[in-house]
Amino acid sequence: QYEDLGCIGEGTYGVVIKCRHRETGQLVAIKQFKESDDDEQVQKTVEREVRILKALAHVNVVSLLDVFCARGRVHLVFEYVERTVLDCLKMQPRGLGDAPTRRIMWQLVKAVEYLHTQKVPLMHRDIKPENMLVSGAGLLKLCDFGFARPCAGAGGRAELSDYVATRWYRSPELLVGDRCYGPAVDVWAIGCMAVEMHTGDPLFPGESDVDQLWLILKGMGSLTPTHSHLLSRNPYFTGMRQPAVWEMEPLEVRYRKFDLPLLQFLKACLHPNPEKRASCSELLRLPYLANVEASFGAEFLGAEVGTCLLLITCHRPAVPPAEHHASLRVTYQHTTWYNC
Repeated sequence: QYEDLGCIGEGTYGVVIKCRHRETGQLVAIKQFKESDDDEQVQKTVEREVRILKALAHVNVVSLLDVFCARGRVHLVFEYVERTVLDCLKMQPRGLGDAPTRRIMWQLVKAVEYLHTQKVPLMHRDIKPENMLVSGAGLLKLCDFGFARPCAGAGGRAELSDYVATRWYRSPELLVGDRCYGPAVDVWAIGCMAVEMHTGDPLFPGESDVDQLWLILKGMGSLTPTHSHLLSRNPYFTGMRQPAVWEMEPLEVRYRKFDLPLLQFLKACLHPNPEKRASCSELLRLPYLANVEASFGAEFLGAEVGTCLLLITCHRPAVPPAEHHASLRVTYQHTTWYNC
């Protein structure tokens, strides 16, 4: 059904292959999971990602087109987008420029606002350059929802694993081991991305979790009392101290060329206290992003995500146990179409 055009990426659970549909000629990106779909962890990851993506429809969120099983492995078929922000940064190592960065950031904040304002708020939990796709026309697509989780607790917070997000984009509450967190972890990553796209360098490139937290404290100040308590009880951080006054390097000192709107935006994203970080809706109203929407043409502002048909099928003859892939609702006897 698909012609293999080569591997274009690799992640924790699988590889991403650029393919062409043999009948339609449509280019797609297929995520092929490394292990057999009999592996329990792979099953859970696939089921969760499909379930989440089926519920989403936003111009800045990558579209899931098809799901199939072949040779004992699950494959997710996505729309193909030319490059990632990481690719862009490799081509422009000194940063993407002010106007392009603002346009990408506006779309990123819109995508994350969409996730955070679902009936049950959804956290992406792994915003980073590799997971931000950019088309040749500059359209952003947030991808890779393998770590995404709903927030079902009070105030949009839930008790979850703290081992999420790539270290450089991990918020202080995740680093100290707070397992009750909310959408503010995504807002922190948004702030980190803004600096990286403007400068070409990561904001907090820690070499370990200890180093990561030290860089954050140096730049953003003290932890909350709750997180300081968690830090003191976490054996991994034994002996760690707060930076002295003369060791501090606030954003306005480190980035003297940043204008006031950008610094204001960064401080709204990167407050050490997650309760005091701005929401995505608030970020969109700040001067840094307030006028960006007007720079987009009708092809962006008029873009809509229509109803798509998600084909879930399996290409192997054996009939599995009845409960296998139950939550995916995969049937081995016939092909089933779902609205998503």
